[in-house]
Amino acid sequence: MKKRYNIENVDIYQLNEESKITISGWALNKENILPDFDLYVNGIKTEFEIAKMPRWDVIQNFELDRDSLYCGFRIAAETKENIAKLRLIKKDKGLNEEILLLKGSALEKTIKHYSVRYSLDGFIKLPESNMGLIEGWAFSFYNEPVYVYIIDQDENKVDMAKEVRLRKELVDYKYAKEGQENCGFSIKFPYSDSLKYYLVIESGEFRKVFDIAKINKVSLATRMKRKASKINRKNIKRGFTYLRKRGAIQTVKRLFKGPANTNYDRWFREHRVTNSQLDEQRQTHFNYEPKISIIVPTYNTPINFLKEMIDTVREQSYPNWELCIADGSDADNEARKVILEYAKKDERIKVTLLDDNYGISGNTNKALEIATGDYVGLYDHDDILELDCLYEIVSCLQDIKHDIVYTDEDKYNNDMELYVDPNIKPDWSPDLFYSHNYITHFFVVKTDIIKGVGGFDSTYDGAQDYDIMFKCIEKAHSIYHLPKIVYHWRMHAASTAENPESKMYCYEAGQKAIQAHYDRVGIDATVEMMPKPFWGMYHTIYHTKGNPLVSIIIPNMDHKDVLKTCVDSLYEVNTYKNFELIIVENNSTEEDTFKYYHELEDAHDNVKIVKWENEFNYSLINNFGVKHANGDYLLFLNNDTQVITPTAISEMLGNCMRDDVGIVGAKLLYEDDTIQHAGVVIGFGGYAGHIFNGNPADDYGFTMRAIINNNYSAVTAACLMTKRSIFDLVGGFEEQFRVACNDVDFCLKVRKAGYLVVYNAFSIWHHFESKSRGYENNAEKVKRYNAEVAKFRARWPEILEKGDPYYSPLFDIKKAPFDLKE
Repeated sequence: MKKRYNIENVDIYQLNEESKITISGWALNKENILPDFDLYVNGIKTEFEIAKMPRWDVIQNFELDRDSLYCGFRIAAETKENIAKLRLIKKDKGLNEEILLLKGSALEKTIKHYSVRYSLDGFIKLPESNMGLIEGWAFSFYNEPVYVYIIDQDENKVDMAKEVRLRKELVDYKYAKEGQENCGFSIKFPYSDSLKYYLVIESGEFRKVFDIAKINKVSLATRMKRKASKINRKNIKRGFTYLRKRGAIQTVKRLFKGPANTNYDRWFREHRVTNSQLDEQRQTHFNYEPKISIIVPTYNTPINFLKEMIDTVREQSYPNWELCIADGSDADNEARKVILEYAKKDERIKVTLLDDNYGISGNTNKALEIATGDYVGLYDHDDILELDCLYEIVSCLQDIKHDIVYTDEDKYNNDMELYVDPNIKPDWSPDLFYSHNYITHFFVVKTDIIKGVGGFDSTYDGAQDYDIMFKCIEKAHSIYHLPKIVYHWRMHAASTAENPESKMYCYEAGQKAIQAHYDRVGIDATVEMMPKPFWGMYHTIYHTKGNPLVSIIIPNMDHKDVLKTCVDSLYEVNTYKNFELIIVENNSTEEDTFKYYHELEDAHDNVKIVKWENEFNYSLINNFGVKHANGDYLLFLNNDTQVITPTAISEMLGNCMRDDVGIVGAKLLYEDDTIQHAGVVIGFGGYAGHIFNGNPADDYGFTMRAIINNNYSAVTAACLMTKRSIFDLVGGFEEQFRVACNDVDFCLKVRKAGYLVVYNAFSIWHHFESKSRGYENNAEKVKRYNAEVAKFRARWPEILEKGDPYYSPLFDIKKAPFDLKE
């Protein structure tokens, strides 16, 4: 019989008359779940905290079902005792089993007598570059400063770019306490095989030196196997495919970070409404109790799907609904018989029997005709509602009777009986909706609006929902997003969810629906359907009528070659030619810099060199540059950028020329073609953070948001376009933000004035930021950064408290981007 537990790691830190203990491993009881434990220190029963951890390897080894997944554990305890004996007892219905005993020399070898805890994730020489990458974490139990840096064989500090990483999982898994999670680090440094390098972790009297050549000296292939083997063999194959396609650096990054939310099905089942909550909801009476008409066209629907679709409406905890079914099934098909039987059981089920198949739009209109509710909800004949769906929708209509409400959704894999692929949405994002129908289900709209726009149009069959949503949104004054998964799109062999190639006409109809919207509201634009495999995704090209002047403002101090790379790309790669270049000279000292300025002025009649002679202040420098600008549009650009796509500026300008847009940002890539910027979310690190940072350039991102246009609360000013009129309206950049926070603050000011911030995924640039500038890696810079963040937090408390509207509250802002809250 296999042993049903394993202790994998014990750490004991004994210092200052206090001992800290962590024990990790896995254990199963008779029911194949994690048992209870008792911990004894020196024979005394001791209190502890425990974190449950998923263990796919144990599931495989014992051939268990997923209910046993969280049999891993990490126990954390503190005691005033000097430890002489440590025991852990596994309890199983009165049968106790000792699974750990440490004493004597074995215990002495385990105890550590210092206050710093650390771990090194690994080191790798980055392929096709002369850089090394090392990642890990380190913190002090007493929150004393911990310094991490690189030295060479002569003990000289090596120039490096260090990025602080949030390691919330250390708190979740009881390695660390709240407040210690900002202890992760990612260090890049110049690396040569012929030299020796050492990593130093230092805090007070503690100093640990690691020979970097000996850190994680495991081949990448071995690491792939170890990581993937914890899941299944199929994922090992996927891992090697990822390695071949992405290369070593991206594979290592994926290994270090891990894919987010690998067990969504478990998460959803743990967070869905409970029976007791449903009972409470059934007893609730709202001040406003609108009738919701759910309209469904049916046609020879498989009986099991049909019954589940109807049952999940009948069992809703909110009772004031009607289910309006237009059935076009064959007269002898069992589906029609089942529908009529349901209608006899429940008077809220209304049925119209069709004498012909009028197509998806025509059939849905027949269902709409018999709807008498205050609101209409669009429902597919083989999908599933959560039983609290209507209750949650009506809850959000109490203070404001919104014109439209839409919810989050996922897919239900019918064969595997798993919930997968969650579509966790932002609040109303016009540009995301222009890029694809992210709203889809569940869409609820006031009845007078949907009937007022004329119902469904068969011209757009296949994307008839997309078209009518556009028409309803054009008439709506209030659109509300309910951040809760209450709709399941069933995946089976015939569904679009399972087989996207089965309905190409849907995507072509979607393209027509967007174009028709632009034509109705007077937006001068052309819609392109993105190529395979991005069916259902669209690229809008906004025309730049009149080709207005764009003033490009670039602050610069020396680094002539860096600036030249940027300027050359503006003249040689960029195809939008009506621009002026304003270089704000900021206390350069190198002769080559001023020689280059003269060369530029001699070669081009649209170049201005203006001098800023005061100390560095990013906000004031750019505000100064604007005073010399003649354009109606301003492009703030760092000197260490480079145009990649020839249409980069025209893409941004087309967006910026829209009346509802105040700011446009671009997609920025590091030198190694990983993402530096693809949008900013407010709240990360108590301030704001880039999402998709470090992912491959072609990475789709969560729900494709890295490769399509959409809205954010902020974008980086390393490449930011705005209207001159809006810049003046909000007073430009705030001078109190000398180095940090200025661009995010500017974006929030523009948002407060009522304008959109757009991330344009088709305007692609290189940004060599960390390769030349590095990060906040000394005490003075850290102090300045923290001071400016404190000012930002005092200035924008509401969004920090309520959360970024373009980032779902279902995600944990303290973890990695798009990580679900547990």
